[in-house]
Amino acid sequence: MIAEATTDERAGILLVDDMEDNLIALEAVLGSLNEPLVRARSGEEAMKALLRQRFALVLLDVRMPGMDGFETATNIKRLDQTKDVPIIFLTGAEDDPGYAFRGYATGAADYLTKPFDPWVLRAKVTVFLDLYRKNRQLEHLLSREHVHSRELSTQVEALEKQLSGDNPPDVPALRAQVHEIRRLIG
Repeated sequence: MIAEATTDERAGILLVDDMEDNLIALEAVLGSLNEPLVRARSGEEAMKALLRQRFALVLLDVRMPGMDGFETATNIKRLDQTKDVPIIFLTGAEDDPGYAFRGYATGAADYLTKPFDPWVLRAKVTVFLDLYRKNRQLEHLLSREHVHSRELSTQVEALEKQLSGDNPPDVPALRAQVHEIRRLIG
C-alpha cells in the first residue's frame, strides 16, 4: 500500500468560521500538514463545499450568524454523501457548557474550546486524516475485490456452460479456463 496520498486522494479539511481571524489561525496551525484547506464563512457555504468535493474532516465553529454550527452539523449528518465526514466543533470558552453535549448529540467526533492548543488541534486533525486515508485504501481494496469476484464468476459460468453442453468438451480450452480461474483465485 502507498503511504502517501496520491493527488486525487488528498484529504481536504473544511474550515468553517464566520470570523476571518479564526480562519487565519486555523490555516496557520494546519498549513504544514500539506492538505487542502478550504474556507467557508457560513453554514450555507460549508454545505455547498461539502457537496462539491470530499473532505476528510470539518472544523466547525458553533456560533455563526444564519445557520449555526449545530444546524450545519445536523445537515451534514443528514445527507448520505456527507454523513460520514467527521466534525470537530470549535467554540469560545465562555460559551454555554451545554454546547459540548449538544455538539456530540448532533454527531460531532470531537469538541474543542477556543483558544485551543495548536499542538492538540494538529494531533487530532492528523488522526482524522490518517483514518480518512485508511478508509480510502479500504474502499480501493474492496473495489478491486469486487471486480476480481466478477471476473471469477464469469470464468466459472463459462466453464459450467462448456461442461453442460451436448458436445464433448474441448479439453485444451477447459484447461485454459481452469488455469485462468486459478490465476484469479490465487
